[in-house]
Amino acid sequence: MDLGSHSTLHQHLQQTRIPFESQDKASVPDSGPEMAKPQVAVAPVVVSKLSVKAPEFYPSGYNMNFTQNFVDSSYEDGYDGYLTLAEYVQDFLNQLTEQPGCFETEIEQFAESLNGWVTTDEALQELVELIYQQATSVPNFSYMGARLCNYLSHHLTISPQSGNFRQLLLQRCRTEFENRDEAAKGDEDTRKQFHAFVLFLAELYLNLEIKGTKGQVTRAEILQEGLRELLNALFSNPVDSNLICAVKLLKLTGSVLEDAWKEKGKNDMNEVIQRIENVVLDANCSRDVKRMLLKLVELRSSNWGRVHGTSSHTDATPDNDPNYFMNEPTFYTSDGIPFTAADPDYQEKYQELLEREDFCPDNEENGTDLPGADYLYFDDIDDEMDPEIEEAYEKFCLESEHERKESVFFVTSQVNIL
Repeated sequence: MDLGSHSTLHQHLQQTRIPFESQDKASVPDSGPEMAKPQVAVAPVVVSKLSVKAPEFYPSGYNMNFTQNFVDSSYEDGYDGYLTLAEYVQDFLNQLTEQPGCFETEIEQFAESLNGWVTTDEALQELVELIYQQATSVPNFSYMGARLCNYLSHHLTISPQSGNFRQLLLQRCRTEFENRDEAAKGDEDTRKQFHAFVLFLAELYLNLEIKGTKGQVTRAEILQEGLRELLNALFSNPVDSNLICAVKLLKLTGSVLEDAWKEKGKNDMNEVIQRIENVVLDANCSRDVKRMLLKLVELRSSNWGRVHGTSSHTDATPDNDPNYFMNEPTFYTSDGIPFTAADPDYQEKYQELLEREDFCPDNEENGTDLPGADYLYFDDIDDEMDPEIEEAYEKFCLESEHERKESVFFVTSQVNIL
């Protein structure tokens, strides 16, 4: 090849050489105009300034200092990667707050890791404090916190001289419990923190299981006594927020507390209900709170909403079944006043309703326009009752006159007072 041919080849290679920065996008040079592709204009990408980690998206009390994702950093390696016990525990608590459903899948590994980390009295105290603060400062974490405490009380192996996990937890609760009277009289923020403690203690009473020497499972009796004293503190300072907290506490634990007191032969729940009645009559609380208290009294009169099946040989009556009238339909008089089978004058009102309706669905008052008497459907209706049905109906009407005097009469009278 002569020098001229070599120069020509060099120029051709310079013209067809692929730039370095585009070598990862193409492997051969463009072979001509017929192979060229039209260029497509790409719209500029709009980048949002919103962040999924914005403080507004986190519940109040949530600790944002530890934001490691448990999906990317599982517990397979124990607590490796965490600098302190506080960071490790707080990360797990935050995870439970965001995803309560992970409790069942993560709790076993979490407890195993704690057994390798919590080896001193100070570490156990720190663990108790972290869980307590989360349960009383983060809304809706009291139930999950109580479940966590119950699991750790049975699976943490450390038991120092200062006390095991459950004992230290109850000691921490006692510290707050001893300030109950001052907290119930405090400012709004103090009462709010106190109410969070009350509801957490209620969840502990329901969820913290204590196994006896014979394997039986019981509840912590000290918590039962503590809840009674907390109710006294709340009712002794009958401001709206304290009364609302008391209602929440009794709705949550009322049935369990009453059963436990009855087993001991105590009438504490009757005393609590009497206290509520006095508050409704004397306290200067709002109208809505008074109605809330009356609804609670009504709930208790229906055995806390629990429906017990009657035995096969005993017919349910208003006297032996507190829920006899709970599922009865509601009717309305011509004046629009509702009434049920629990009303004393139910039979009279119901007969008036039958006469007004006259069993005729094409009544103009009902706003319907169905076919008249010649319609085949109405020809099949028998005006006479079956003797057995008629006897049952008469028995039902007689039984409906025996109103639940202790509960319904009281609630009705108090509503009239309001």
